[in-house]
Amino acid sequence: MSTRRLRSEDYNDYSSTEATPDGSPPEGINSFAAPSAYRRFGESNGTTWLQTLIHLVKGNIGTGLLGLPLAVKNAGIMLGPLSLLVMGIAAVHCMGILKPSLPFVDYGDAVMYGLEASPSTWLRTHAIWGRYIVGFFLILTQLGFCCVYFVFLADNLKQVISAANGTTNDCHSNKTTVLTPTMDSRLFILSLLPFLVLLVYIQNLKFLSIFSMLANLAMLCSLLMINWYIITGIPDPSNLPLVAGWKTYPLFFGTAIFAFEGIGVVLPLENKMKNPRHFPVVLYVGMAIVTILYISLGTLGYLRFGASIQASITLNLPDCWLYQSVKLLYSIGIFFTYALQFYVPAEIIVPGAVSQVPERWALWVNLLLRTCLVCVTCLLAILIPRLDIVISLVGSVSSSALALIIPPLLEITTYYSDGLHPVTIAKDILISVLGFAGFVVGTYESLWALATPPISNTTSALVQ
Repeated sequence: MSTRRLRSEDYNDYSSTEATPDGSPPEGINSFAAPSAYRRFGESNGTTWLQTLIHLVKGNIGTGLLGLPLAVKNAGIMLGPLSLLVMGIAAVHCMGILKPSLPFVDYGDAVMYGLEASPSTWLRTHAIWGRYIVGFFLILTQLGFCCVYFVFLADNLKQVISAANGTTNDCHSNKTTVLTPTMDSRLFILSLLPFLVLLVYIQNLKFLSIFSMLANLAMLCSLLMINWYIITGIPDPSNLPLVAGWKTYPLFFGTAIFAFEGIGVVLPLENKMKNPRHFPVVLYVGMAIVTILYISLGTLGYLRFGASIQASITLNLPDCWLYQSVKLLYSIGIFFTYALQFYVPAEIIVPGAVSQVPERWALWVNLLLRTCLVCVTCLLAILIPRLDIVISLVGSVSSSALALIIPPLLEITTYYSDGLHPVTIAKDILISVLGFAGFVVGTYESLWALATPPISNTTSALVQ
């Protein structure tokens, strides 16, 4: 194995903008401009296994989970859960590939050092482009998640406010609520902007674990109540198709791979652990929990609401005070999740930019860049305020590259010269080819659906 891929002394650790895990910069503001002064992983003040597990679960449970019932609809009641299981195993396997390949580095450096170990002279010469490509897709993916969060928060807040006058204590009534006219969803998106800007000013990962815990608790309570409502009223599923049409399956792929949205935080979380040797156990335990939750909610949600399932299952809940509070509670969780998903692109963009300015401007440039990035996600959400299509598009374009295409190719280029087994090579090629097919077809179908005018529905009328 080439030792070039094991070096750690000459890389910039994008996983740690905050100077120390306890929140106090060791060198003042100058730590923003000196990447070499950042804390590395394995330090005594790093995160514990429990804190890492919280971040990992939180990084994978977001709006994608609530969109899985619609994804199952796009695949079929039989094909959908099976495809989720296969995709989950593949995604978790690819996350595991990143762990043993290259310790001491982030995702971009892992790919760069993997290319340096390749037997191809051309790949070794252009290895730096591996880091650039991963950085590009990481930024695209994580900011795409943030765009989706804007739309999700706006849709749920709008529905709660619109139905406020008709909200009752009866959660079993099938009567259609007359929605009160309210402002456009784009205005709701804009109204969220200042609060999210303030949230991303928090740059300490260990301090963010507090908000991550609050988000986990809020979303856990919401998910328990959503699952209770689902399982207590499942109708006869005999009229649901076992396999949906081939044209909607690419939309399933985009939404499903979007749901496995945590690969960008795998190495940063490992780098922050007090004892990184525990990370493989944390990874597989956390992702097993996530995968089981995905399959169960996706399947049961589609069984409960059938053809009327919406982009987020929360939009199908009754207009009673109990389930209106569920929507608000989950929205609170998503609000705090925005900061964790924003963490990765900020780590890539901000340190390099602030290192180019004088020390006295470092803090202001740092805050300005964070503000601009949040504004970009807000603007994109305003331009494309369709939750289901945005989820599928982001998943197909960027999540597929990071979760399914790049990791298997990284394993081949890194270990090929060490005599990689032909079965392993065939497995890696198969995963990458399937990921690329999903990337092409899923992107095409998402753009086609985006160009098609949406069918107007009254949300509360869809509650069964």
